Amino acid sequence: MQSWLTIPDHSDFTLQNLPFGIFSNNEDPQRRPGIAIGEYVLDLQALNHGGFFSGLDFDKKSLHKPTLNDFIAQGRPVWRALRERIIELLTTTDRTQQTGLETCLVPQSMATMHLPVAIGDYTDFYSSEEHATNVGKMFRDPANALLPNWKHLPVAYHGRASSICVSGTNFQRPKGQIRPNDAEPPIFTATKSLDFELEMAAIIGRSNALGEPVTTAEAEDHIFGFVLFNDWSARDVQRWEYVPLGPFLAKNFFSSMSPWIVTLDALEPFRVAGPVQDPAVLPYLEFAGDHHFDLPLEVALTPPGGGETIISRSNFKHMYWNIAQQIAHHTVNGCNLQVGDVLASGTISGPTEDSFGSMLELTWGGKNPMMLPDGTERKFILDGDTVTMRATAEKPGIRVGFGEVRNRVLPARD
Repeated sequence: MQSWLTIPDHSDFTLQNLPFGIFSNNEDPQRRPGIAIGEYVLDLQALNHGGFFSGLDFDKKSLHKPTLNDFIAQGRPVWRALRERIIELLTTTDRTQQTGLETCLVPQSMATMHLPVAIGDYTDFYSSEEHATNVGKMFRDPANALLPNWKHLPVAYHGRASSICVSGTNFQRPKGQIRPNDAEPPIFTATKSLDFELEMAAIIGRSNALGEPVTTAEAEDHIFGFVLFNDWSARDVQRWEYVPLGPFLAKNFFSSMSPWIVTLDALEPFRVAGPVQDPAVLPYLEFAGDHHFDLPLEVALTPPGGGETIISRSNFKHMYWNIAQQIAHHTVNGCNLQVGDVLASGTISGPTEDSFGSMLELTWGGKNPMMLPDGTERKFILDGDTVTMRATAEKPGIRVGFGEVRNRVLPARD
């Protein structure tokens, strides 16, 4: 397909992508849905006013809402029909129609992006075998790094939805209790081990009723799409507090996500088989087909006043547990997922040292400091540092990207 709109060769936002988001701009501060295409945001509200969605059967009032929840709740046939209409509009040869469409384009440089959905609940999984093994070696027993349950079920915890922010949000270094060593009592201080976690997150697009599990065969019908996700972590706080109930203050202070939701339809060309699961899973976790995605990821660190350095390159395909299994396990007890819920993958680490998805692993708990081109070293993330994550999948003639999730660390509050 060829669009009449000029799309830069290396744009994440191609005609094959068309991700959904929520934006505003200086001329119109009202938050509203848009689709990213090239260097522009296609204003869905303006398209509706212009009659470009005539004949499509869906609640068009949902395009006048400050989040995508009401639109998403109408179901996959509606998402697909609108996406197909957008493709038709962007490939039309009708010059009059093109002129009308041009009035609905907002340069991304003039757009302010917002959280695309109202997030009711947030679950963070722990689904990378490499990451879980690395953490187990550091915190527990190197000979028995994985806990006995890890290969039998997708481990997860419920996080804090209210502190999830959109890319571009800066945040203060968190404080909490840490225990410097086993011989001393705990102290209250700003974390000295601030870390990122490279993740993807599914946005739930279809609810299930309380008491009604979702099977692995049904799971993807409950996904609107994916975003890039950074689950910021305070490792020293986590080490002291996580026994016996798991993360609390070490995780709930801030998480961040990319503003554009890439649909499953856009990711379809990048499906791949996942790793062999051994031992065999219980029947409710069995699945058919490919539910992993060949999606290259990268993490960049930019120190204050310095240049960007790529410090990790990984891939979403490395996950042990796939999204269908995660949803099936999440709901097998009758838990009801709701439209807009966020299900994060857990840290995505690959098999090589340069593919680890956290500073905890990249520096092995700070024992192997990372040297930056400016001559400074990092054990963990320092004040003033900016962490940027990107994800782009590419095949001949097809490129689908997520943009980025970027945050800068500010000093802790007095």
